[in-house]
Amino acid sequence: MVAAHDGEPDHEARRSAVSRIGYALTQAGRVRAGIPAIAGNHVVIAQHGDGPFVLLAHLRRGTVRVRPGDPVRAGEQVGECGNSGNSTEPHVHVQVTDSLDWHRARGLPLAFRGPQGTVHLPGESEVVVV
Repeated sequence: MVAAHDGEPDHEARRSAVSRIGYALTQAGRVRAGIPAIAGNHVVIAQHGDGPFVLLAHLRRGTVRVRPGDPVRAGEQVGECGNSGNSTEPHVHVQVTDSLDWHRARGLPLAFRGPQGTVHLPGESEVVVV
């Protein structure tokens, strides 16, 4: 595990178009504030020392259970679903990149293993419910 951040507040869920207007007006400020303001409470796990890197973002405040340097095993709970950072509804954002330089990193494919061992590689913009 290479990075962890906890302490960002969770937002009230904003589901209607009207409720998202105020939120949209503050988005530029979150971008200027950097990664914690965008990813919220998050964990970054490195498969190997030099990557690839898995980001789990928008975790619930106070639930991040790991610290940099901790080993993380498959199936281990590292946090809980939240609504922190640049988020309008509770969810966990998962992405895999080739670098921790978020401005230059390239996204990498991510496959999910099902309970019977089946492997699923989601399509572009596919929502995965696990």
